[in-house]
Parts: sequence; structure tokens; C-alpha cells
Amino acid sequence: MSGILVPADLPGIGLAELLELAALQTRIDRKYVLPRADAERVLASLDRSTRALEVDGIRASQYESLYFDTDDLLSYRMAALGRRRRFKLRTRSYLDSGAAYLELKTKGARSATVKERLEYELEHRDELTPEGAAYAAAPLGELGVPDPDRLRPTLVTRYRRETLYLPGTGSRATVDTDLAWEDADGAHLELPGLAIVESKSAGAASELDRLLWSRGHRPVRVSKFGTGLAALRPDLPSHKWNRVLRRHFAAAA
Repeated sequence: MSGILVPADLPGIGLAELLELAALQTRIDRKYVLPRADAERVLASLDRSTRALEVDGIRASQYESLYFDTDDLLSYRMAALGRRRRFKLRTRSYLDSGAAYLELKTKGARSATVKERLEYELEHRDELTPEGAAYAAAPLGELGVPDPDRLRPTLVTRYRRETLYLPGTGSRATVDTDLAWEDADGAHLELPGLAIVESKSAGAASELDRLLWSRGHRPVRVSKFGTGLAALRPDLPSHKWNRVLRRHFAAAA
């Protein structure tokens, strides 16, 4: 199934211009999970001044993220149980361009989220290299997290992403489709009938948020890592994402 949902007649925008107009270092993120057909209808109603990110002629880019965790899933459990101090370590690969990064997201006692990333070799995206482990060691150590050498490949997510610039509010949004997950044991989950839409604004709701609200869609708690692993592993604690799992993942599967 093609991942393209954004209307083809929207004007394009390059990455440099998008970042200049909507860098949004401090922002509010709102996530929505909805049937693919509903997402397509909402996007068709966007103002035609909305612009779609285009890189080398491509508007729907293929993403792959591989998440690392301990054998007892410390990163997952910290998120699922709402721990104030937590971390997420992954490689993110942009398969169309061949670029890859090791990304570390940490949240400390004051609830401030810090995201850092290191350029990575695409062919090593499924492993934590010595350089990657050294890069992550200090920030993880501050959180009392075990030695990075204990982290193992735990979950892979794959999807297509389209990115929008919303000029009315100077905000941006992403639309993810062709969603798929695979855990370390080879268990698979594919949800081609589902879309995850995320708005990123400086504060006020964007025009896309208002469109979604007018169609009865409200922001939800969803994490590709947490919700995906919970869907593959029903034995794990998942209260934080139970509503999304029941309403959207189970129905789509």
C-alpha cells in the first residue's frame, strides 16, 4: 500500500526552508492515531497554501528506527510506568538518502527532555558500535542507567513519513503510514490501515489540529517504541497505552 496521503497538488518546500520557517526548538507535540482513510479525508481539506516537504523529488520518505534496551526492558518499563527519569536510545535511518544517526533521548528529574544525535554508518544501524556506546555512556550514567554494553537491539519500526509546513501558524506536522514493527524474536506487526499524525507547534493549535478536532479526532498517548512493543508482547505492562491498543491497534490488526 502506498504511503502517500498528502494531496499531490500542494506546493513543495525544501528541508532548509522548512527548518528556517519552523525550527520549533521549543514546541508542543500532539499525536493522533486514526484510520488511513480518515487521515486522507482530513488532509484533503487542508488549505492549499500548506506545503509538503520534498527532498530529491521524494515526498514520502522511508524511515527505519531500531531501539536498544536491556534484557529486562528497562527503557520500556521506565516509559510504560511513567518514570520521571527515563531514556530512549535508537538508530534512525533515512533509507532514501542512506543517512543514519544514533539518537539518545533522556528525561531527567526536572522533566526536561534532551535529545542528542550522532552521525552513524547505515550498515551498522542494527548494532551499538563502540563509538556509539561511548557517546551514550555519560548521559545514561547521569540517569543511573547500566553500562551501554548491556543494551541490545530490541525493536525495529518501519514507516513512510510525509511532512507538512502549515503557514497559518508557522508550524509543521508529520504523517506516518505503512506502519510495521519487528521485535528481536522475529515477531511482526503490520498496520497498513492506520496513520499516525503528529502536529508540532509553538503553542497554539495548528490548522491541522483544528481540522482533526472538527472530525472528532483527539490527541492520544502513543509511542512507536512503547505501543509497538506492547502490541507484540501482551505480557508487558501497558496501561499507559491501553486505550490506543484497544481502540486502534487491535481494530487495525
